[in-house]
Amino acid sequence: MKFDVQAIDRKWQDYWQQHQTYRTTNDPDKPKYYVLDMFPYPSGAGLHVGHPLGYIASDIFARYKRLRGFNVLHPMGFDAFGLPAEQYAIDTGVHPSESTAKNVKRYKEQMLRLALSFDWERAVNTSDPKYYKWTQWLIGLFWKHWYDKSADKPRPVEELIAHLEAHGTANLNAAQSEEKVVSAGEFRAMSAKEQSDFLMNYRLAYRSVSMVNWCEALGSVLANDEVKDGRSERGNHPVEQRPMVQWSLRITAYAERLLQGLDTVDYSEGLKAQQTNWIGKSTGALAHFDIEGHDHQLDIYTTRPDTIFGTTFMVLAPEHDLVEELTTAEQREEIDAYLKYVAGRSELERQSDVKKVTGAFTGAYCINPLNNARVPIYIAEYVLKDYGTGAIMAVPSDDERDKRFAEKFGIEIIDVIDKSKYPGATLKDKVGILINSDFLDGMEVPEAIEAATKKLEELGRGRKEVNYRIRDLVFSRQRYWGEPWPIIYDDQDIPHFLPTEELPVTLPPMEDFRSVGGQAPLKRATDWVNTPQGRRETDTMPATAGSNWYYLRYMDPNNDEAFAGEDAVQYWQDVDLYVGGAEHAVSHILYSRLCHKLLFDLGKVPTREPYKKLLNQGMIGAPITSIQLAVLQTTDGQETPVWVGSNLTAGASIEVTGVGTGTLAFGDASGTRKVPLRMVEETSVDNEPSFRLYRDAVNSLAEDKAQDAAYFRSVLEQGQGFVWETDREGREYIELSFQMGKMSKSKHNVINPDDICARYGTDCFRMYEMFLGPIDQAKPWSVSGIDGVYRFLRRYWNLYVGNDETLEVSEETPTKEEMKVLHTLIKKVTEDIEKLSFNTCVSAFMVACNDLGKMKCNKRAVLEPITRLIAPFAPHIADELFHALGGEGSVHRSEWPVFEEKWLVEDSFTYPIAFNGKTRLTLDFPADASKEDIEAMAKEDAGVQKHLEGKTIRKVIVVPKRMVNFVVG
Repeated sequence: MKFDVQAIDRKWQDYWQQHQTYRTTNDPDKPKYYVLDMFPYPSGAGLHVGHPLGYIASDIFARYKRLRGFNVLHPMGFDAFGLPAEQYAIDTGVHPSESTAKNVKRYKEQMLRLALSFDWERAVNTSDPKYYKWTQWLIGLFWKHWYDKSADKPRPVEELIAHLEAHGTANLNAAQSEEKVVSAGEFRAMSAKEQSDFLMNYRLAYRSVSMVNWCEALGSVLANDEVKDGRSERGNHPVEQRPMVQWSLRITAYAERLLQGLDTVDYSEGLKAQQTNWIGKSTGALAHFDIEGHDHQLDIYTTRPDTIFGTTFMVLAPEHDLVEELTTAEQREEIDAYLKYVAGRSELERQSDVKKVTGAFTGAYCINPLNNARVPIYIAEYVLKDYGTGAIMAVPSDDERDKRFAEKFGIEIIDVIDKSKYPGATLKDKVGILINSDFLDGMEVPEAIEAATKKLEELGRGRKEVNYRIRDLVFSRQRYWGEPWPIIYDDQDIPHFLPTEELPVTLPPMEDFRSVGGQAPLKRATDWVNTPQGRRETDTMPATAGSNWYYLRYMDPNNDEAFAGEDAVQYWQDVDLYVGGAEHAVSHILYSRLCHKLLFDLGKVPTREPYKKLLNQGMIGAPITSIQLAVLQTTDGQETPVWVGSNLTAGASIEVTGVGTGTLAFGDASGTRKVPLRMVEETSVDNEPSFRLYRDAVNSLAEDKAQDAAYFRSVLEQGQGFVWETDREGREYIELSFQMGKMSKSKHNVINPDDICARYGTDCFRMYEMFLGPIDQAKPWSVSGIDGVYRFLRRYWNLYVGNDETLEVSEETPTKEEMKVLHTLIKKVTEDIEKLSFNTCVSAFMVACNDLGKMKCNKRAVLEPITRLIAPFAPHIADELFHALGGEGSVHRSEWPVFEEKWLVEDSFTYPIAFNGKTRLTLDFPADASKEDIEAMAKEDAGVQKHLEGKTIRKVIVVPKRMVNFVVG
């Protein structure tokens, strides 16, 4: 039995595929356990060593649960729709369907190489029409329902229509875009188009004009989480706010339930905080301010109604519906110029640039409902249309942003809170005594909040209100590569959602699918758009559409009649362990929870939440290595660019072969250039990591056809020589500077797991990734550390296999010490896997291997259970040794070893024996011996008697399982 890891890998990967070892069926006789990874977008770059961290962790847990007798569902698929594939197609000319299929094939090959025990028969692809038929069906459920706040559940739109026809909006407590009041007669008198538009105010999927993040370079609307610092996260392109007709999902209807549901799931506190903040619940009051000279009123939501007497100006969002009407002729030019300025600012810029004060006066005024004061109305970018009512009452005495605005525009500031007893307190602290506030004067803030709200209610000018920061989810994109909205517009422009039997609506083939001027590319597919029934919707769904529910499709992936069969859904229920990156806390997890709650309300799924437990794996970073370009100034006045090590500084006198001798300097053309990490060798100098570019690696560049090699050849052309150093082996190198960072193609520090597996074997790679540190923490990749794991696996192998490469396992009965090592290991690994502490499991294997090696243990009764223990971590080697020991089938379909406490129970205890408090020797006594027996046995010991010669025993103190002390004189 040769320790040939590559051959062992190939053998068992072939075996598992041929025997369908990881195929899962619905088995009601077994308890279920559903382990799921966040499925990847299949990019052309493939997997790097950072990607498998979560996959390996979930795979270990899935394999462990199988061995514990669970029926484990552990599937994988691909999130193949969306912007990245389309942008790649535009850049390269390769159609997204072609690039996606190629990339999916590459990802699957890599995952098989990593021995991830996925049931590939259940694989899904979000761009497959058989899959996105049910994505379209799911969005149809949103379209067909409205949310009844009194019943706290969705109801069919037909019931809403019946209510409106019978009662109008009277007694209608519905989630809605804006408050509307109509009588039954008014609703019945509406045209079909007017009724359709009116219902959009209530549907859970609706069409409206929304302010969106528009990226011209990408030709698409972006979600808030796809925009960073005013630029697109993908491509770093400028993003602006633009009003557009969009489809949206009414996630606000579920805001409270999404918030409360966080108490029922096992997520990290950090992720729960992110979702809580995104939902942004607050309690306050809605106050009505009449507008002078107009029939309208401004509805203002505030968490501090007690400060209403300090309101000295009003601020509307620039996009507010009333801005056009309220702007006076005198202020028109100023307002128009300001609106043009705001259009070029992203929402994030408007919110984060807190020190920038901008705005414009509309010329209009409103009336304070409690003191009838005349309040000027401004517009300013720091107020957003879709948050609250899109308008705020500004209290400059207690809000820093309002104060800066008032100071810039010369607006009065009225102090209304005396916080002298609370130094350092802010508005959020809700402390202080009310002043200059009429009937509120002298009240503490909490009392004043209640009193002000009550007064507004008495006057009919306001009410108590709960508000949520979360906004409805814009769910349409002006792109090609996504799920088409299955909507047909009739000749009255009324939208109709297609019935299930007409789904899926598939994408038409297109060669040119660029978005131009905000127009969806599908508009150009005229034969597809124009149908006998009417005109198709040309927007597509966002990338999150398919990932919102994919965990359910895995339960029954080939069902043509439903998203999943009722029996399958009832059996698998929900995901027990979900593993993925924390960056998806909002964009994926929150939206997925929304879809699941709708399905639960409609009786399609049996649980309220999709994921019971969520594990966010940490990031594996890698060195970003750089070479230094300097200038060699020779004595003849020549300046030559040369490559030098990071240890050389300006002014150093050096000689460069082929160039000459001179002094180093750093000019305009100098600086550092990135070195592809695969060309770098890692070593250690004074116990610190060191990264070197060796001369032989540079020489081999000419034959290297890889993309990063071509990049580095072009980099090296910037210099005309190298300042080499020589190591102890006579090899020439340049010392590189480095810093740790995220793996990225642009940083040239991507490490391909295929290369690691080819050199060390897949089991070594898997165990090393786990050994790097706690699974939820960020950690650096280091090739030097993997050698230690490889040596461990070799030592473990040698417990079973002799020097002549034959199995040498004894049938002898193990000693108590050997059984203690085994059961200590069983206990530790079992407990730590349950805690998802995989790094400590690897350490425990290493300790046990060393202990058994010292004992020269090769007993079957010890070694056979360890093959089952190590199987989740090193599946190939485990199966090889399991079969060598006579095991049938795969070790991964066997049973987890049973821990027996008796092997850890000590028969004896070692007591320190002291004389007048000073320990002189130790003795072993039976663990259950009484004090009297211990004292008697100690007195009989020859060593004790020697220490007692010539002394009188005054007292013997025995502390069970602690010590024995002779008090002598």
